[in-house]
Amino acid sequence: MKCSSRRLRHVRRGATRTTSLNKGVRSVFSERYFSVLRSAFLALSSNASFRHFSEQSAAGRQVSQRFVAGMQPVEAISACQTLNREGMAVTLDSLGESVLEERAARASADVYHQLLDAIADRRLDANVSVKLTQIGMDIETAMAERIAGEILQHATAVDSFVRIDMEGSAYTEATLAMTERLHARPGMKGRVGTVLQAYLYRTADDARRLVEKGIRIRLCKGAYKEPPERAFPEKRDVDENYVALMTYLATSGVFCGIATHDERIVNTMRTFVRTHSLPKHMFEFQMLYGIRRDLQRTLVREGYKVRVYLPFGTEWYPYFMRRLAERPANVLFLAKNFLKR
Repeated sequence: MKCSSRRLRHVRRGATRTTSLNKGVRSVFSERYFSVLRSAFLALSSNASFRHFSEQSAAGRQVSQRFVAGMQPVEAISACQTLNREGMAVTLDSLGESVLEERAARASADVYHQLLDAIADRRLDANVSVKLTQIGMDIETAMAERIAGEILQHATAVDSFVRIDMEGSAYTEATLAMTERLHARPGMKGRVGTVLQAYLYRTADDARRLVEKGIRIRLCKGAYKEPPERAFPEKRDVDENYVALMTYLATSGVFCGIATHDERIVNTMRTFVRTHSLPKHMFEFQMLYGIRRDLQRTLVREGYKVRVYLPFGTEWYPYFMRRLAERPANVLFLAKNFLKR
């Protein structure tokens, strides 16, 4: 299935899809509500005072215990083992970003080496996810690439995989280019992948670019504040673009991750699998730790592969606020899941 430029241009123009006045009014209200909440959460994600208060407060620690798998690697490994026993794979993510000292970048890398050793020693169904700014991208690109290369070499030695995480659009091209260079190294093909964000206009072209090289993609909607010149401002257009990209990637022949909690999109993928007789091993659903655990378990029972993105560490606040901004409905998931604890 092709992810055609014509289709995506159609999405970009925001073609009218409403069939009644009432539906149109509800759609406009929903979009405005989404936009206001998204802007609020993104603003809070970079608010130092609120971050300090949240990370130090008892309520903040309760939230982190529910949706972040502890502060230390040993806690994350324990949570990983539990998820593996339930039939789910895991991506381990040591939280942190935007380091400005080489010592801090090396310290971040050391955690990933510990995780890879644990994955090998305990035979975990897990891999790791690394942000480039966490390992020195804002200091020197070459240094970040050296450190990423060392992590990748370790992962390859223990038969694992490294996901180069995606950050704001200012890093998109550099992240893709570094992933391509790492993937082209001898013995590294298939050992490294990256993330694409459906809200960016450029993502259809980026998906074709990576697929042609056989690079694995994790598709998400996007969690950073971007201008309308770079990203779809309307949620409905992000969703439509996501579905177009999702079906393209799932039929590309390159294994991909469908990262969403949106049950409508999950159901669209279920229907697509049935109607196109798509083998379930061509992709996996990916969801966040602590969110929609009911849906995760249901998908496992149905024979789908599910991977849980499992973050840990003391720097949980920016990550958490961006998840709420990415999909404000996660606030409801948060409240429901917290009450069910």
